[in-house]
Amino acid sequence: MKRAIILLRRRAISSIPVLLIVVIFTFFLLESASGDAVDAYLGSIGGGDAALVQSLRESYGLDRSMLARLWLYLSSLARLDLGWSVAFNRPVGALITERLPNTLLLMGSATALSFGLGAALGILAGARPGSLRDRLLSIGSLIVYAIPSFWLGLVLSIAFSVKLRWFPIAGIETIASGKTGFARALDIADHLVLPVGALALIYLALFLRVMRSGMAEAWKLDFVLFARAKGLARSRIVLRHVARNALLPLVTMLGLQSAAMLGGSVVIESVFAIPGFGRLAQEAVNGRDAPLLMGIVVTSAVLVISVNFLVDLVYAALDPRIGASEGGI
Repeated sequence: MKRAIILLRRRAISSIPVLLIVVIFTFFLLESASGDAVDAYLGSIGGGDAALVQSLRESYGLDRSMLARLWLYLSSLARLDLGWSVAFNRPVGALITERLPNTLLLMGSATALSFGLGAALGILAGARPGSLRDRLLSIGSLIVYAIPSFWLGLVLSIAFSVKLRWFPIAGIETIASGKTGFARALDIADHLVLPVGALALIYLALFLRVMRSGMAEAWKLDFVLFARAKGLARSRIVLRHVARNALLPLVTMLGLQSAAMLGGSVVIESVFAIPGFGRLAQEAVNGRDAPLLMGIVVTSAVLVISVNFLVDLVYAALDPRIGASEGGI
């Protein structure tokens, strides 16, 4: 427990500069874009006089210099205040709190499915490298990995929602259904089958290939060769020796793909009209709402860092040498 706390503390300290760089880079990137939220608002109402423009810019702090706005934003962020959304006229934190659970549910479900099933299929493929089963699974995973997630989502939607009518075509749950408790959970699960499937299949193929490659390398290790020479059952060697060592690169890949998984969730949300980060970011871009976009980027960065924290803990649990190599943890 103490070792895990020290590891988390060191990772948290090292992540602060990373988060700061992300915030500053995103701020200047948004500032370099033409137009702002006031311009978008005036365009939606058909324009306005100079006095209205000046009043709006002063109320939102857009009349100040770029560095002054950056300092004010960093000061607010230090107080966990993500600012005020110009397009929605609401606190950014409240908007993110409403939409974040939907994105986390989609992302978490797809990650669990792709990681678990990908690892299991990778074990099947790597149990006998070069076999027909190994070749079929490897070719199938390569084909699935080459398919764009948005295209796969559209195909699944047309096939299972439009044609067969097995699943809902869009949304996170039935609007105004009045369902509560277990009935509502089933309704949400029904709506998530296709989005989770579309997102998970791509990463399932990736995890399968990584697991299979890790097992192919593990078969060559000395202790595995020794176990085979002792005459241990092949199933025992696969599960207790080969698969366990092959999990290390798979866990590493899980952390590296967390940002890509979040980005994939945003795309799938747009395809299936799920009210999450994807649609919120689209609405922020349409309204040129820089504070809202900044809040989305900051929250996304924190999510990715948090996932990597968990991955570090799992990695250290699988291989105690990882924590021991960092300053004698």
